[in-house]
Amino acid sequence: MSEEKKAVPEAVTTDQATIKMLHIAQERGQETIFDRAVKMKQCNIGTEGICCKICSQGPCRLPMTKAIKEGTEPDNRMGLCGATPETIAARNMVRMIAAGCSAHSDHGRGVAETFRAMAYGEAKDYTIKDEIKLREVAGYFGVETTVKEGDEEFPRDKWEVAREIADIALNQWGNQQGQMIYPGRAPQATQDRWVKQGVWPRGIDREVVEIMHRTHMGVDQDYRNLLKQGARCSLGNGWGGSMMATDLQDIMFGTPYPGTGNINLGCLSHNKINIIVHGHDPLLSEMIVAAVHTPDMIEYAKAQGAEGYIVAGMCCTANEILVRHGMPIAGDYLQQELAVVTGAVEAMVVDVQCVMENLANISECYHTKFVTTMPIAKCASGKNTVHIQFEEHHAMEKAKEIVKLAADNFKNRDAGKVCIPSDTNKMVVGFSTEAIKYHLGGTFRGSFVPLNDNIINGRIRGIVGVVGCNNARVEHDEVHIALIKELIRNDVIVLTTGCSAMACGKAGLLTPEAAAVYAGPGLAEVCETVGIPPVLHMGSCVDNSRILTAATEVIKAGGLGKELADLPAAGAAPGWMSEKAVGIGQYFVTSGVYVMLGVPLPIYGAPKLVKHVEEEMEELYGGKWDYEPDPIKSAHKLIAHLDKKRKALGIDTARERVLMDMADRQKIEAA
Repeated sequence: MSEEKKAVPEAVTTDQATIKMLHIAQERGQETIFDRAVKMKQCNIGTEGICCKICSQGPCRLPMTKAIKEGTEPDNRMGLCGATPETIAARNMVRMIAAGCSAHSDHGRGVAETFRAMAYGEAKDYTIKDEIKLREVAGYFGVETTVKEGDEEFPRDKWEVAREIADIALNQWGNQQGQMIYPGRAPQATQDRWVKQGVWPRGIDREVVEIMHRTHMGVDQDYRNLLKQGARCSLGNGWGGSMMATDLQDIMFGTPYPGTGNINLGCLSHNKINIIVHGHDPLLSEMIVAAVHTPDMIEYAKAQGAEGYIVAGMCCTANEILVRHGMPIAGDYLQQELAVVTGAVEAMVVDVQCVMENLANISECYHTKFVTTMPIAKCASGKNTVHIQFEEHHAMEKAKEIVKLAADNFKNRDAGKVCIPSDTNKMVVGFSTEAIKYHLGGTFRGSFVPLNDNIINGRIRGIVGVVGCNNARVEHDEVHIALIKELIRNDVIVLTTGCSAMACGKAGLLTPEAAAVYAGPGLAEVCETVGIPPVLHMGSCVDNSRILTAATEVIKAGGLGKELADLPAAGAAPGWMSEKAVGIGQYFVTSGVYVMLGVPLPIYGAPKLVKHVEEEMEELYGGKWDYEPDPIKSAHKLIAHLDKKRKALGIDTARERVLMDMADRQKIEAA
């Protein structure tokens, strides 16, 4: 790499481990995504969403001229077929929604298939670890959990319940008529809004296929109608595929409860076999974690001269094994290449989503085995690239095969190339909806009422979910951290998932002690009393559905409105980069949530479409999109939204804390 083509490490990230490893990669002549972002300029036309390549008459490009922006000439832009900028940008956006919903929902389908195989005794390495959650989920599907014998009622066999759940759940992907079941978990007023707008999803696959049909050349040419189908598809994911994935994973692997963990590249070991599991599907990573703790694999590591294993996560697979097993996180999406640059990784084991193809290339520079495991996610090149296809019916066997591959590779480590940064941070994670309820009231009095009380009395200003990816076009970690610090400073409690959660962990925001340092006085008091951090780690990006269920519990607890759109709550994705983020953002908007982005949607070359997503959607669904690249300005727009909702609820003035019964809450709702 020539000097002018290199990223300046200190300018692209605030994370010290990343800075150190970027310098090392550059000294060794190894290019990373940070360098490629400097070399490659973004396409202005694509960024604005006004390039159409749906048919072979194009691509048709409709750049927004200065005169059109200023209104000094009419906007008569159109493609060869007559498609307007709004039609083109809307097609592009809803195709992103379809792809993003497909990614998370196909993850959910894989979980459901494995759950069914487990329930029918075909995948014997998996079991039911949370029977309470099993019976709770049965209720959502209308599955009976008890059986009568004479006058007495007994719990139904858990495997019978699991089999019935599995069959109903899998049908949700292919359902063709009527309504999907899981959206019925939303507050009734939110459900009523979906029915009124005609966006209740029928089946996950049907809604995705319909988007692809509508966006074919010469079909749907009304941007509002296109986005309506995007809204319906998004609900099929957020209140369907993603939510079912989270619930079924909880049943099989255990519902997360608060625990501690370490994060950053310093978690890797000089003396142990380092295995990184990377991607988003916990079906494999759960087995690898189990495998390295078996006596035969422990002895195998010793036979190779190692002291044991480190199984560290990358991306959302990291969040999955962290919240359930306390396994360390090596890093986030933008750090995946740098993990290999440490020279200490025996195997980079990947499943699906957010895996850079360059991992195959950079593994060539080291001894690292780049192991692909899924039939839909292979990599074509690299002498260090190995494909070991994971099979849920032989899960432990396949996991041990991968672990042995890594152990055998330990002797090939080049000590002269090993450079593990010392940077790590402690964090408290695992705040599922169930865990939050427990923290707020204990085993017998678990409830969201204390949270509602403290929102009503003003100690907590509101709730913001800050989620989403890293993006090499914005400063790594800093866009998340600056936004979140400003929110908690203003007494806003933050719920976080995915790579945003990792940024918080590295910055020390995921510990109860952080409240005294960074939070406003009201939020700090609540955190100290309850013993929670000001930022609650809720899991992986598929677990954004936990934020929806938590918000629903807030509505149920009373006093803060009747639908999700009434809540002093919002969402933000300051560094989003994947199509999944658009699918997630749209299901929050369709659920009634104000969603702030720090990277623009590719729509800003179509002014009417911008008005639709940033204004008109609020009239339809109660939520809308917004965009602000500056994290501090973004925080204050979010705070202004929370204050607007507080005023509408009549809780905008400071008041003394009072204990409220349901009658008191109902009075507030009526007002």
